[in-house]
Parts: sequence; structure tokens; C-alpha cells
Amino acid sequence: MRKPGGGLTWVFDLDNTLHNASPHVFPHLNRAMTQYLQDHLGLDAEAANRLRDHYWRRYGATLQGLVRHHGTDPGHFLWHTHQFPALERMVLRERGLRAALKRLRGRKIVYSNAPAFYAQAVLRLLKVDDLFDTVFSIEGAGYHPKPDAQGFYRLFRSQRLLPRNCVMVEDSLANLKTAKRLGMQTVLVGPVRKRVAGVDVSLRSVLELPRAQQKLRKQ
Repeated sequence: MRKPGGGLTWVFDLDNTLHNASPHVFPHLNRAMTQYLQDHLGLDAEAANRLRDHYWRRYGATLQGLVRHHGTDPGHFLWHTHQFPALERMVLRERGLRAALKRLRGRKIVYSNAPAFYAQAVLRLLKVDDLFDTVFSIEGAGYHPKPDAQGFYRLFRSQRLLPRNCVMVEDSLANLKTAKRLGMQTVLVGPVRKRVAGVDVSLRSVLELPRAQQKLRKQ
């Protein structure tokens, strides 16, 4: 069993961090979730889309709102909304991703609000699945999506991590604020911004992370 601590651990979000999910994956997910709400809550398309967006903004994930307010079975929801018949054509892989990840010193984990079967499939398509020690998915988080701190605590316990020895790499500022509050170092991936509270390093792309790793050291 791995001892707590043991060096720097890189904790990566998946969608819009390790790959660009905005052009194809996210629109498909939004359509699938809206359809699920129509089918199982008896809503028309407009009402279902509004409710999906409301729950996402309030809880960080549509699923959380459905479980709290409608008793939805999370496994049923995740299975039916994460079916991608053409996933291999929807995942956009950046050239150099594998080389960049290999240059990072320390353990690597994916922490995603998505279900495990989807996250693992995306990592295989990105050809980097073998570089990660584990995938910590929404199931492992007890269906408490980021930025809910409960999911982070489950990650720390299950992987025997000390937050101060972890770097959270994310495109979501809300998720990074939770990570920072819990003691993790933080990297924001996305359009370069001026200094942002709760963020140690801002990068345009995860490909820039190896050059920034000297700023992120084991405490």
C-alpha cells in the first residue's frame, strides 16, 4: 500500500484540460442530458434544457440536482448520458500531450466528474492512459461532483494523499478554489489571465505544464 505523501502528485481534470471537449463532447452531453430530463421527468425540450443548466450552475453537475430533487439513480443517468457512438472522432488530441505528461516528475491521477467508463475511454483515445496511476471518477467521489469538497476528501483518503503535496490542474476556477482551500497547489488551464485568487499558475495549455513545474514544488 502506498504511504501518504511520497512526493508530488499531479491531479488532472479531464474534459477541457487534457483535451478540448467544447466542440463535440460537451454539446453531445448537453443534448443527451436534456433528452434524459425530457424522457424521465416529462418535460418539454425548453424546460428540460433550463433545468439542466440550472442544476449545473447550482451544484456543479446536473446529476447532483437530479439526485437531490428527483431521486434519480446516478448510475442510470450516467450510463444513458455518456453514450458516444463516434467518440473516437469527437476527442481532439493535441500533438505533444504524451511527451508533456512524461516530463512531469511525480505521480499522475485523473479526477473527473464524468463516469469511469467514459474517462478511461477518452484517456485511451488520447493515448495517455498508461501514464496515469488511477482514474478517480464521479463514482469514487460518492457522486459528489467538484467543486464539492466531499469528493476531494474521498480522493485524499482513497489514494492516501496529503493535499499539500498535490497539484490540481483544471480549467474550472470554481474547482480550483476548493482545491486551494483544502491545501492543494493549483494550475488553471485556459485563456491566460492576470493574477487570480486561488490560482498559483495560469497556463494557456496543459502542454506548457513541464516548463512551469519548477514553480510547483513539494511542500
